[in-house]
Amino acid sequence: MLKTIIGIMGCSVILLSCNHTEEKINSTGKTGSIATASAGDCDTYYAQAKASDEILMRAQVLDKEVAAKAINDFSTYASHCKNDSLAPVFYLKAGQVAQAVGKYTQSQVMLNKCINEYPRFKNRGAALFIMAQLYDDPKMLNNEQEAKKLYEQIINECPETAYANDSKAAIHNLGKTDEELVQEFIKKNK
Repeated sequence: MLKTIIGIMGCSVILLSCNHTEEKINSTGKTGSIATASAGDCDTYYAQAKASDEILMRAQVLDKEVAAKAINDFSTYASHCKNDSLAPVFYLKAGQVAQAVGKYTQSQVMLNKCINEYPRFKNRGAALFIMAQLYDDPKMLNNEQEAKKLYEQIINECPETAYANDSKAAIHNLGKTDEELVQEFIKKNK
C-alpha cells in the first residue's frame, strides 16, 4: 500500500505560479479579497512540501511523525498558494498520507478541498476514487451510500478511465464480505 501511495504522490512537478490575492468567504459569510502568501512565501512552502515529498518517496516505512509533517507541509502550501497548479496535487497527497496513517477525517478534509476547490483538476478521478474508497472501507469512514454516490460520480465524470471501470466493480462489491468476494472469485475462475 505504501508503494501505491508513494507512486501516486510522485505524479507531478510543475512550475510555481502564485497570485497574491484570492476571494475568500469570511466569518460573516461575505466574500472579500484577502492577501495570500507572497511569491517568496510560496517558494518557501513549496520547498518544504517538496522536501517532505522526497522524504516520503525514500521511506521504507511510513513514520507517523514524518507523515504529520508532510501533511502539514502539503496542506500549508496548498492553502496559502491556492492559485498554483500544484495546490490540488498537494491536497491529494495530504489526503493520501493522512489515509495511510489512519487519519481518516483529516484525509476526508484534504480530499474534499482537492475535489471541491479544483473541479478542473486533471487527476480529479483519482481524488474522487480515493475518497470513495475512504467511505467504502468499514475500517475507515464506513458509509457505503456515500461511497456509491462517489463511484457513480466517477462513472459519469470520467467514463473512459480506469477509475470508471474500478468504480463499476466497486459498486458491484458494495456490502459483500471478504469471504463472499473470495467465493465469487473462485467461482468465476473455475
